[in-house]
Amino acid sequence: MQIDTFNQFDVLVIGAGAAGLYTALCLPKSLRVGLITKETVSLSASDWAQGGIAAAIAPDDSPRLHIDDTIKAGAGLCDRPAVEFLAEHAPSCIQSLVGLGVAFDRHGSNLALTLEAAHSKHRVLHAADTTGREVITTLTAQVLQRKNIHVIQQALALSLWIDPQSQACQGISLFYQGKITWVRAGAVVLATGGGGQVFAQTTNPAVSTGDGVAIAARAGVILRDLEFVQFHPTALTKPGAERFLISEAVRGEGAHLIDNEGRRFAFDYHPAGELAPRDIVSRAIFSHLQNTTTDPATAHVWLDMRPIPADKIRHRFPNIINVCQRWGIDVFSEPIPVAPAAHYWMGGILTDMMNRTNIPNLYAVGETASTGVHGANRLASNSLLECIVFGAQMGHLEIKNEFISEEAVPTAQEFTIDVDDWQKQQAYLEDLRQKIPRLVWQYAGICREQSGLEIAIATVESWQQDFADLQLSQFLLCLSPKQNVTLKLPDVERQLRLWAETYNLLDVAYLILKSAVFRKESRGGHYRLDYPQPDPNWQVHTLVQYQNWWKAPVLE
Repeated sequence: MQIDTFNQFDVLVIGAGAAGLYTALCLPKSLRVGLITKETVSLSASDWAQGGIAAAIAPDDSPRLHIDDTIKAGAGLCDRPAVEFLAEHAPSCIQSLVGLGVAFDRHGSNLALTLEAAHSKHRVLHAADTTGREVITTLTAQVLQRKNIHVIQQALALSLWIDPQSQACQGISLFYQGKITWVRAGAVVLATGGGGQVFAQTTNPAVSTGDGVAIAARAGVILRDLEFVQFHPTALTKPGAERFLISEAVRGEGAHLIDNEGRRFAFDYHPAGELAPRDIVSRAIFSHLQNTTTDPATAHVWLDMRPIPADKIRHRFPNIINVCQRWGIDVFSEPIPVAPAAHYWMGGILTDMMNRTNIPNLYAVGETASTGVHGANRLASNSLLECIVFGAQMGHLEIKNEFISEEAVPTAQEFTIDVDDWQKQQAYLEDLRQKIPRLVWQYAGICREQSGLEIAIATVESWQQDFADLQLSQFLLCLSPKQNVTLKLPDVERQLRLWAETYNLLDVAYLILKSAVFRKESRGGHYRLDYPQPDPNWQVHTLVQYQNWWKAPVLE
């Protein structure tokens, strides 16, 4: 697909996970929509989501109970109007997904519901243990049938195009097929997912490099609560294996967390044991592992599925069975080695109920956004729900066609670099790409404290300066909308993606570290060893724009 033939859209949606796909489907069919993904339309964190999607549809359940559970999990930072909107719209959104063809599991003719941690009722719909994949597959098939949606794959959004007069967003700069072009749009929706790759241990796929938050931050978009990262307690931890998430639903169905002696140690830390909120279970495992002398990168406890009836395991968790088998683990006869890993970013781009940001014509949906529904700690299975409920809001979008204008054609340029210089720059970038996650995991992982955070901030600032001094950076960071560029470089797609993702990870690392040092308390997914208790003075949101951090009240 040649981008030159349609460098103008009514709406550009950046990201093809659940939020991006559902947003594209919900936008008015009269609009010309560009859906941009840096991989293919099937690789996203949503695709990896196992547990399910929460909705109060059982006879003994209600949106009110769903609201109460969400607010309780959010540790004082949920905005009640947003939570009410989420829970009250959940049942109708589930019906919409069923109508699109999502095949949730059923008991007879009824949708099957399971229990997950911190839910007071069975309200989690699922499709075995690959719910996200089922949702993504169905939404992708629908998107590919829509004539008004143009899917642009293996393309990379580099920056927002902000009009200097109105300060409104009018498009993006895009790297596609070896070229950087400026693509105009009446509205831009950021749905790029989270930033788990900024941590050395994460359940997120390689595409989750915080792109939306980073490019928004550089354009002056207001961000919120970036210090709050949810660490999933039970990621498969085996040398050579990816940090595969073992769904919370496994513990909901009756699996036990045990230590090397076979003891259910989680009850030492919370009365609910392995069904306590995720942050508490993650810290319980982390604290328990502090007493071991093994390598922290491979230290683990055990998740024992044997208390669950074998038939139920086969029915509910076939994917977990298969992945564990691949790594030599028989879940029917032995426990699974697990440890915490970064899983979900509660913070993100500040949005209102219509997904609007502080920049006109710029919107954010899904994990990239901070809607106020998750507070300091997301309730299990509310993430896919947020993508759907708030994605549906984009159906109300109205586009003003003022952005269409006759402008001079951008000048065409080429960028080349000496081979030796290029190889040195690539070696530097590859090294930096490895260093950033290790640094952030060490100093802003499950437990944080002032001196470590300050060391990490100074290190990232030094890396940011070195990065900006690269010849490629000096060229790309000065591009204007009057320039379209062809990059004459070896392996250009892979190398420019390495440059862009490293740039984004540097900025995301800085934002998380600075936000973590700003909040001097422990709450939800943010735990400070030097401030181990919640502080009523900090029952506020953390906002940041450019280099300014400030507090804002929680909406009641």
